[in-house]
Amino acid sequence: MEKHNEKGVKLLSVLGLLLTTMIWGGSFVAMKNSVDILEPTFLLAVRFTIATAALLLVFHKKLKHLNRESLKCGLILGVLLELSYLFQTYGIKYTTASKNAFITTLYVILVPFLHWGVSKRRPALKNIVAAAMAVVGLALLTLEGDLGINLGDFLTLICGFCFALHMVYIDKFTEKHDPIFLTIIQIGVVGLSNWFFVPVFDGPGAYDFQALMDLDLIMGLLYLAIFSTMVGFLLQNVCQKYLSANTTALLLSMESVFGALFSVILLHEVLAGKMLLGCILMFLAVVVSEMHIRKPRKEIDG
Repeated sequence: MEKHNEKGVKLLSVLGLLLTTMIWGGSFVAMKNSVDILEPTFLLAVRFTIATAALLLVFHKKLKHLNRESLKCGLILGVLLELSYLFQTYGIKYTTASKNAFITTLYVILVPFLHWGVSKRRPALKNIVAAAMAVVGLALLTLEGDLGINLGDFLTLICGFCFALHMVYIDKFTEKHDPIFLTIIQIGVVGLSNWFFVPVFDGPGAYDFQALMDLDLIMGLLYLAIFSTMVGFLLQNVCQKYLSANTTALLLSMESVFGALFSVILLHEVLAGKMLLGCILMFLAVVVSEMHIRKPRKEIDG
């Protein structure tokens, strides 16, 4: 009975992460419209502040159980998440959107090896094969045009490395700490730090509160803050408690697939043959990673 419950929780966690990738894939349209009006760092500050306020509104009663160790772990995750977004945002200034998307999602191949270094658990062959399949699928799905290396590519690679570390440490920290605490703290760190970074990266005039009066912009920001940030990262932290970092990386890399699908549906973009093949490879990578399912390495309470 207990084994059946464990499998049920694992399945729900997989579905939760797939929902997260659907939300993040759908955020492409909202993000595209928002960055045309607001400077990147100011946008991040507003987005993550709204998400933090919403999390505190819903979970404020739980904070009385917050301890020093959970706070420390949340701060580490927050710093890694902030670095990820900064390098991604400024990397795209010097490279194409397609290369930015591909290089960012290279965390799928980095996670198994970083996780090995942190947890001392060697990745299974199926994890490496699945990661390689996912990288090929991502390349088909996102890459086009110039494939040369430039400053933006290097900055984006650092972003992917930080995202990979973020996943690995979520895996480590959720073993002992409440994922809700970790979510609130890391989201709060990103929101607060970006208010200080706005004049540094965007200039003093980037605090454009007047633009926030636009109704369409507000709706886009609410989607980014409530769904992409609050719900998305809450689901990632809670669901990853019951999944490995390797599986999480593969599932979250599906964001590119849903992003492409939403672009076709909402922006009427054409899904080329190689993009379709990339989507198929991405789905197959997830299937390969979950072949011969073994008993989850983490214990599940209750």
